[in-house]
Amino acid sequence: MTRGGWISEEQHSLPELLTRRLDTDPDGPYLDVCGERFTAAALARRAGALAGALAELGVRPGDRVATLCENSPEAVLAWWGAIWAGAVAVPINSAYKGEYLRHQLTDSGAGVLVVQDDLAGRLAGVRERCDALRHLVVTGTAPEVPGHGAASVHRFATLLEAEPVDPYPSRASDLATFVYTGGTTGPSKGCMLSHHYHVSLSRQIATCWRRGPDDVVWTPLPLFHFNALVTAVLGPLVAGGRAAISRRFSVSGFWPEVNRVGATIASLLGSMTALLAADEDRPEMPGSGDPAANTTLRLMAAAPVPPELDARLRERFGVEVFSGGFGLTEASLISWTPPGVPQRPGAAGVVNEEYFEVRIFDDDDRDLGRNTPGEIVVRPRRPHVMFEGYWGNPEATVAACRNLWFHTGDIGRIDDDGYLFFVDRKADYLRRRGENISSFEVERVLAMHPDVVEAVVVAVPSEVTEDDLKVTAVLRDGATLTEEQLFRWCVDQLPYFALPRYIEFRPDLPRSPVGRVLKRTLREEGVTPATWDAQRAGVTYERR
Repeated sequence: MTRGGWISEEQHSLPELLTRRLDTDPDGPYLDVCGERFTAAALARRAGALAGALAELGVRPGDRVATLCENSPEAVLAWWGAIWAGAVAVPINSAYKGEYLRHQLTDSGAGVLVVQDDLAGRLAGVRERCDALRHLVVTGTAPEVPGHGAASVHRFATLLEAEPVDPYPSRASDLATFVYTGGTTGPSKGCMLSHHYHVSLSRQIATCWRRGPDDVVWTPLPLFHFNALVTAVLGPLVAGGRAAISRRFSVSGFWPEVNRVGATIASLLGSMTALLAADEDRPEMPGSGDPAANTTLRLMAAAPVPPELDARLRERFGVEVFSGGFGLTEASLISWTPPGVPQRPGAAGVVNEEYFEVRIFDDDDRDLGRNTPGEIVVRPRRPHVMFEGYWGNPEATVAACRNLWFHTGDIGRIDDDGYLFFVDRKADYLRRRGENISSFEVERVLAMHPDVVEAVVVAVPSEVTEDDLKVTAVLRDGATLTEEQLFRWCVDQLPYFALPRYIEFRPDLPRSPVGRVLKRTLREEGVTPATWDAQRAGVTYERR
């Protein structure tokens, strides 16, 4: 581990990465997106065409181009097209609708939205409140776009017919992507991510995972998350080789898809590995003779993976497991497990002192030293290896960077050997299936129901790691609303991943002497005999 002060390093913009691949391997396999294969040359041509078309629509360097797409070739091309044009890409969670969608469109000030055709209907009732949105670019062949208002509507395929242009000469320090946080204590905030931050994180991950250019990374993680961008889209440009992106995760389709692309590394969520380990109907060790058994995969990279699950994955599938890392969108990787550093059960790797200073502080920003739990705080040792602040929200940026240290809001401890252990969450937020969820935003939506007087959202531990959501609500006098009726109402109002699994109605909520709801008490109570369980009730809904 490297100790010391500021470290200067060579910096690159994202178009420079792709251009370097064009110089060395323009026609070799680069990226498989949902079965459509791209070479670097083919992708650069389409990115150049999209950049030229966006310029014709009035997009200028620094303008925001949003996307509302599931994993698809169009999602990758739209991101690259915005980057090629010198614009800032704003990938929006494809499950968003209503107020969630409106907030990110208006907050980012996006003038262009690339939207998947079967998701375009979500703009109804939203578009007229997004003053900056001037152009809608629709993938697929949907004949109409409801709710487009005064915005011009264009076909994605038509934009690809434009004459390719050279990439805008972005600097490494220029903004490339806004990734919105889960909004743990208020509306979600746009993390401003520079070109070089993308490059730096791709290099760090390649250092931990890859053995060489023959490695093939496969992921089903969504492209509106930073992880998929840096591991799959950019990883091959940093480390060589190729990558593949699937539309979504499927237990039954996992091994066939991994074998189809010849993946050696799978980038997953901890909850996904738990589902794979629990599936007793699938083939197991390599060499079993089953055509769907593991033939190429050597590494599953995911977090969190408890020690007992780690052992099960290694034994059953004959793979290595990497879960030794910790980071946030604002700063990654705060801890890691580079080659030669052994993983330690329960630890998230060692402190990444090559890139960051990491400390454990108390509530008054006093350094607690080793082996004492406190808030994990961090600051960079190199330029542009963290976020550049929250878009349009300097107050939140200053608050998060109190005393010139970024405060993660997470509780951890560092042992005598430099291993970082995650202990708990300081902020009141939840994490479900890889998504950070704001209790504030879910509660705000629940308050819109005419029969709900007050509702509180807390985390309940899930059987497949991370959290499930529980709503405890007080109804108006005389209301006949049932838990299932409230849940089905939520299906139309919330992203699928933010739907509560548990609902409990009470006459009142536990409160402090000054009247503040005691969420801690509700978390400690968890699931009670009076709690309704959507999963046990067999209620189904579309997970997209």
